[in-house]
Amino acid sequence: MDHRQLRELGQQLRVDAVRAADAAGSGHPTSSMSAADLMAVLLANHLHYSFDRPEHPGNDHLIFSKGHASPLLYALFKAAGAVPDGELLSFRKLGSRLEGHPTPRLPWVDVATGSLGQGLPVGVGLALAGKRLDRLPYRVWVLLGDSELAEGSVWEAFEQAGHDRLDNLTAVLDINRLGQRGPTRHEWDLDAYSRRVQAFGWHTVEVDGHDIAAVDQAFAEARSTALRPTAIIARTKKGRGVAAVEDREGFHGKPLPDAAGAIEELGGLRDLHVEVHAPPEVHEPERPTAALRLPRYDVGGKAATRDAYGRALAALGTARGDVVVLDGEVGDSTRAQLFAEDHPDRYFECYIAEQQMVAAAVGMQARGWVPYVATFAAFLTRAHDFLRMASVSRARLAVAGSHAGVSIGEDGPSQMGLEDLAMLRSIHGSTVLYPCDANQTVHLVAALADCPGIGYLRTTRGKTPVIYGPAERFPIGGSKVLRSSDEDRVTLVAAGVTVHEALAAAGRLAEDGIPARVVDLYSLKPADTATLRAAAEDTGCVVTVEDHHPEGGLGDAVAEAYADGGPVPRLTRLAVRTQPGSSTPEQQLHAAEIDAAAIASAARELVA
Repeated sequence: MDHRQLRELGQQLRVDAVRAADAAGSGHPTSSMSAADLMAVLLANHLHYSFDRPEHPGNDHLIFSKGHASPLLYALFKAAGAVPDGELLSFRKLGSRLEGHPTPRLPWVDVATGSLGQGLPVGVGLALAGKRLDRLPYRVWVLLGDSELAEGSVWEAFEQAGHDRLDNLTAVLDINRLGQRGPTRHEWDLDAYSRRVQAFGWHTVEVDGHDIAAVDQAFAEARSTALRPTAIIARTKKGRGVAAVEDREGFHGKPLPDAAGAIEELGGLRDLHVEVHAPPEVHEPERPTAALRLPRYDVGGKAATRDAYGRALAALGTARGDVVVLDGEVGDSTRAQLFAEDHPDRYFECYIAEQQMVAAAVGMQARGWVPYVATFAAFLTRAHDFLRMASVSRARLAVAGSHAGVSIGEDGPSQMGLEDLAMLRSIHGSTVLYPCDANQTVHLVAALADCPGIGYLRTTRGKTPVIYGPAERFPIGGSKVLRSSDEDRVTLVAAGVTVHEALAAAGRLAEDGIPARVVDLYSLKPADTATLRAAAEDTGCVVTVEDHHPEGGLGDAVAEAYADGGPVPRLTRLAVRTQPGSSTPEQQLHAAEIDAAAIASAARELVA
C-alpha cells in the first residue's frame, strides 16, 4: 500500500476498534488507537503471513504483548479478511472467539497475552526457535505498551535477545505516554527508552508513530539490520484522532463516550482489504525419531531422582528430535546438563531468568517443539504467572523442579521448594508428579513428553533407595500400593522422599501389631482416587505425609478424593509446618515431624 492508503487503513483500524468496544460496552479502544498506524504499516507492507494457513512454517509471528489492545488486533484480522465484520462486533460476548485479551482460540494467535510483560519474552522464544531450531526465515514482531516496560521480565527478554543476536526479532514500543491511572514513568522521553534498550545490544529507531512514511522506513530498517534485534520506539497519542479522548487521562479501558461522533470524526466507516504478503515456501525442519532406551537402575541400590531426570532427558533427546531443554543456570544441579552434553543444539541456557526461561519455552512449543524446563523448585515461584498464562495459551510444557523440600538439608529455607506442589496443582489442566525412586522417575520423564498442558515433575537432591524394577510401569493418574493386607488398620500415603519414611514407619507399626498399608501417590494430579477410597474403606484411618507445606500439596490432594459426599476416613496430615533452618537431611525430616518416627507416632494415635 502507498502512504495515502496506509493512512486510510490506520483510520479504519481506529474506527473498527471503537466499534468493537462500543458493541461490547467495554474494552480498550484508546490503547488500540495509539498503535493503529504502526500496525497498519506492518500488516500491509512488512508482515508475511498466510491467514488461510496459520500453520505455515514460513509465517511471521505477531504478538500483542499489550493484549488489552485486542480491538486493534481483531481489526487487523478483519482487514486481512480473516474475521468478518459481524464477528468483530461479537467482541467480548459469550461464546465469541474475540475475547477481551487474545488467546489461541483464534488460529492466528500463537499465545495468550494480557498479563503485561510476557509478549516480548515469548517472542524471544519464537525468535530462538527460528534461528536455532527451525532455521527458517520468519520474523517475530512484538507490540509492547510503555506501561509494561516497568516489568522486569521485559528486561530479561531484552538481555536474552541481545545476547543471542536475534536479528529476526523486532519490538515495537507504543509510547503513548499514558498508563491506566496516569502518565507512565518516562512519558514521551524516547531517548530514555532508547538508551536502556541499546545497553542490551539492540538497534533502536526512534520515530513519530503517526508519521506513516517514517514508520514504513523504520520497519524496513528493522528488517535489514543484521546481528542485532531492533526496537522501534514510537511516540504516539492515546486515543489518536478523537479530540475528546486524545492524550487525555481517564479513558483507559472504557468505550468512547460518543462512539458515533468519534467514528464521524475519524472519517466514517471504511472497508479496505489488505493482501498480506505471502510467506516464503519453506518446509518444517526434520525431527527424527528412534527407539527410546531409558536408563535402568538396580533394585536395592541408591540414586537421586534428579540424576535419573538428567539421564532420562538425554535418552529422550536421542529418541525424539523434537525435545528441547531450557535451564536457569543450574544445569549441573538439575542435571539438565546431561542433555546439553548429548544434544547441545537443542539446549538453551537462560541464566538466572526464570520468567524468560518459561516464556521462551512457551514460544518454542508454539512452533511444535516439546520443551523441558528445569530449575530449583523454589525458584519456579518467580515464574508462576508465566506458567499460569502458559495454561491460558493452551501450551504444552514439561517443568522440572529440583531441590524440593526440607530434605535438601544444609542449604536452608531459601533453597527449599515448599510451595511448588500447591502452585502447580492450582494451574488449570496441569499434571503434577513426584517420583520416589530413579526407575519411577525415568518413566515419568518420558510420559511428560506426550502429556497435554503443563506437566510438573518434582525431583529430589539426595539419593534414595531404588524400590521399583526398571520394567515397572507408572501411568499418569496412578499410584502404587507398596504394602497391604486384609488386616490393615491404617493407610500411610506419601510421595517422593516420604515414601521411604512411610515404609520404615510401617515396619515399626508392624512390630507394635498395627498392620499398615503404604500408598505411593506419585501422581498428585490427577490423583488415583479409586485406590485412595478403597484404602479408606478398608482401613478407616489415613495418614498423609509430605515434604511440603500443608497447604495445597499431597494432603489436600488426598482430602479431595474424599470430598464427594462419601464416607470420610479419620485423617491426619503431616507436613512441614515450621520454618526450617540449616541441618542435615535426616535432621530436617525429624524436625519437621515427617520422618518414620513421626509417621508411626501419628498412626498409633489415630488408630487408638
